[in-house]
Amino acid sequence: METINNLVTAAGLMDLQGDGYRCELIHGEVVKMSPTGGKHGVIAHRIGRLLGNWVERQGIGLVFAAETGFKLATNPDTVRAADVALVLNERIPATGIPDSFWEGAPDLAVEVLSPNDSTSDVLDKVRDYLAAGAEQVWVVDPRNSTVSVYRSLQDVQTLTERETLAGVGAVAGFRCEVGEFFA
Repeated sequence: METINNLVTAAGLMDLQGDGYRCELIHGEVVKMSPTGGKHGVIAHRIGRLLGNWVERQGIGLVFAAETGFKLATNPDTVRAADVALVLNERIPATGIPDSFWEGAPDLAVEVLSPNDSTSDVLDKVRDYLAAGAEQVWVVDPRNSTVSVYRSLQDVQTLTERETLAGVGAVAGFRCEVGEFFA
C-alpha cells in the first residue's frame, strides 16, 4: 500500500485488499465501515433505480452505485463513496469511465443514514462533497422518513415522506414523492 508520511494515498487505497469491510479515505487515513443492513440497502437501491431510470430517460449522465470511490481532495487524499451518485455527461472524460477512483465530486451525492451514523460524521461527508464541487447532497433518513437537500451547509431543505422532492440544478425536472424512497 502506498503511503506518504504514514498517510495512505488514493492509489494505496485502490490497492488495499478487502477484508470484509468497505473503506473510505479521509485526509489520508483509512476508515473501515461495516457492510450496511438490509433496510439501508433496499432504500439506496430504490433511490438509485428511481434516479437512474430518470437520468437514463433524460440522457444527462451516469448514476453510480455505493462502492464507487470519488477522490475529493489530495495531499492528504480523501476518497468518499456515496450510496448513490450522479455525474453529468459534460464531466465524463472523453477517454470514458475510469477504472480508478473518479477524480472530483459527483454532481449529486446521496447518503442514506445507517443506525450508527453520527451527525458529525454525516456533516463531514456533506462538507467534503460540497467543498470538492458537488452541486448538492441528499441525506436520506430512514428513521424519520425524510430527505435533507444540501446545496450548501447554510442552504438546506428537509422534506417529509408526504412531500415531493423536486430536483434543481443537475437534476432539474426529477420529481419523486419522498415516501417512494421508503415504500
